[in-house]
Amino acid sequence: MHNSIWLLLVSTASVAFLHALAPDHWMPFAAIAKAQNWSKPKLLWITLISGIGHVGISIIFSIIGILLGFSLSRLKAIEGHRGEVALWLLIGFGIAYMIWGIKKAREKKHNALDKESYKARTVAVWTCFAVIILGPCEPLIPLVFLGYNYGYGGVIAVSAIFSVITIIMMLTQSVLAFMGIQLIKNDLTERYSHAFAGLVIALTGVFVMALGI
Repeated sequence: MHNSIWLLLVSTASVAFLHALAPDHWMPFAAIAKAQNWSKPKLLWITLISGIGHVGISIIFSIIGILLGFSLSRLKAIEGHRGEVALWLLIGFGIAYMIWGIKKAREKKHNALDKESYKARTVAVWTCFAVIILGPCEPLIPLVFLGYNYGYGGVIAVSAIFSVITIIMMLTQSVLAFMGIQLIKNDLTERYSHAFAGLVIALTGVFVMALGI
């Protein structure tokens, strides 16, 4: 049993790493950060809170399922449906943000858009929160169920390892992507930065949906 729990923990770390590679875990944050001129600390803070919500909701969901005696297949089906909703929200937000970005870029009287710009920035932040939190950690559910075979200590260990690795990956990839995007500097990209961000976010949702990640 001692060897099997360690095998489970190693598997959990590997799954968390691969799961967090999906672009919907980091690309939207980098794109919004570039368009809205966030500082790196702000990017890290928003990504961190979103990551905690992302894994936290799925952990709570899994534990409730165990306590209520739900089957693994039933929980995964519910998580899968939640994931579809999150991806459609991501695509919809990306398209809406792109349209707003085009409007902002073409608007000659930029001062007239100050209030609207502030609202759009606020909506963008809250949408990032909502989409990543709604997005499921489907691979985590069977791992938590397997961890329960070793008692609540196993559940805690699996949840902690998956959470830490997922959040670290989200933070690292968001910052690296943000730094890469910052290297692209010209008048066109600066003027249409919000529109480009919306396009990238929408395409990210389409890409993840197409691959079934």
